[in-house]
Amino acid sequence: MDLGLRGKVVIVTGPAKGLGPAITQAFAREGCRLVLASRDLEAIDAIAMKTEGLGGQALPVRCDVTVPAETDRMAELAIQQYGQIDVLVNVASDTGPIGDATWNTSPEEFEHTMQVNLLGCFNTMRAVLPRMISRRYGKIVNVGGTYGMRARAGRMAYSASKWGLRGVTKSAALEAGAHNINVNLVAPGMVDDERFRSLWIPEAMRKFGLDEAQAEERQAEEYALRRITTDMDVANACLFLASDVSKQITGVDLPVDGGWAAL
Repeated sequence: MDLGLRGKVVIVTGPAKGLGPAITQAFAREGCRLVLASRDLEAIDAIAMKTEGLGGQALPVRCDVTVPAETDRMAELAIQQYGQIDVLVNVASDTGPIGDATWNTSPEEFEHTMQVNLLGCFNTMRAVLPRMISRRYGKIVNVGGTYGMRARAGRMAYSASKWGLRGVTKSAALEAGAHNINVNLVAPGMVDDERFRSLWIPEAMRKFGLDEAQAEERQAEEYALRRITTDMDVANACLFLASDVSKQITGVDLPVDGGWAAL
């Protein structure tokens, strides 16, 4: 199926870390014109070179999404370079404290997590929506998480931020719908990535006395589909919601987790 994304102008925040590279490269393969926004300009320069090799165009922009002036500048640079903004994909995220109970989470840790995961998405949406409204066209895809659908002990700050992002997404969808703008959220579960392999698997091996294959199988058994999500599973969901194939879908939370949130 042709998703019709060739030539679309797509802003991706957090393109160089976590799910960012897979999502960025997926849009590049579709022939999109990309704006890559991150605080680490050196890292996004490297991603920009890869995307151009895949058929996309890329404009690296240094941007701290927690600073409104910088997100406004990011949107303006996108207009100057490409003349329009078709899609915003908010990938930039902070993991927050891991394993700490609520009473052991510092106010600074909580605030930082909320600043990146919630305020950051608000800032970028606020920057691009007037420009989308003026053209009566736009797609916004926020990358949340299944911990924002099923709470997780030891991840209070992260879970709170992702629950909040669901509310931001749904409210914006109701407001922007009259302007032909779709706003949706993709909620990845555990993803088979570097952190999964270097942190979760070794911890499970130690805790339960398992070898690597057994630890992976134990994790997969938590999901209805009995397999662990890949970064491309998440990227494909973003492509779908950024395209006109999903033009009648807005305000949804789309778990990409093999069925974990449904169990």
